[in-house]
Amino acid sequence: MLVDATLLDDRFREAVSAIDSGDVETLERLVAENPALVRKRLDAPGAWLRDVVGKALDGFFRSPYLLWFVAEDPVRKGRLPDNIAGIARVIVDAARREGAPNLQDQLDYALTLVSWSWIARECEVQLQLIDVLIDAGAAPNGNPNNALVNGNVAAARHLVDRGATVTLATALCLDRGEDVDRLLATSTDQQKQFAFVLSALNGRAEALRRMIAAGANLNAPSADLYSHGTPLHHAVASGSLDAVRVLVEAGADTTRKDSAWGGTPLGWAEYYVEGIKSGGVTKEYDAIASYLHAV
Repeated sequence: MLVDATLLDDRFREAVSAIDSGDVETLERLVAENPALVRKRLDAPGAWLRDVVGKALDGFFRSPYLLWFVAEDPVRKGRLPDNIAGIARVIVDAARREGAPNLQDQLDYALTLVSWSWIARECEVQLQLIDVLIDAGAAPNGNPNNALVNGNVAAARHLVDRGATVTLATALCLDRGEDVDRLLATSTDQQKQFAFVLSALNGRAEALRRMIAAGANLNAPSADLYSHGTPLHHAVASGSLDAVRVLVEAGADTTRKDSAWGGTPLGWAEYYVEGIKSGGVTKEYDAIASYLHAV
């Protein structure tokens, strides 16, 4: 069994390369020869990883397990092989054979990363990965919200279909009106503000109207989601002019600056106009900037 940190890093690099190329045969050989690959975390990654993902290794991707690389979040290559779901199954099966005591942790966080992953969405493998991980025992609860943070709507719906609990935020963004009615009565103020901001981030104009009618704070950030910006900032980021209009017409502060870069909602719109586009989807940043100039 591997114990030396440098050797483990070398084997991880080889195994991750096999994941990236969809090379099942090489991956199966590597994990058979080096069981530590499916049992241990990579606590001391070399330059091959640190130079690419940087600060992620000090944050949400600290000391990764091999399974977590199937999500491509953080982004390293910008693509995933078509057989990545099968690759994930190989790793899970090997971890189970080796009696990895931490397999549940590996599965649960892998599902979180996959739910976030816009690369998995664009490569059309996100739903397959979700199925492999949930079939293996990953807990789906909380992950529809995680998917919606990055606009992964189909993934959020699929996670609900696979048994994830529906939250107020998820219900709003997925147009589940009856669930919204039910959950508004029991959600805390913090949960309501999170739901309001997530609706703004997803450009859900009708959801915003619903939350405004329910008394949502127009200008308060959510402590749980990109707290540097107001709901209006995040509506701008969504690229939905309708969402921006709903907030402005309800009285949202158009002059308030975010706490990270000191930008107003108009400043954010102008920044996006300069070239920030999301996933090849047409956004309305020009129209948003013109609208905010005029109000």
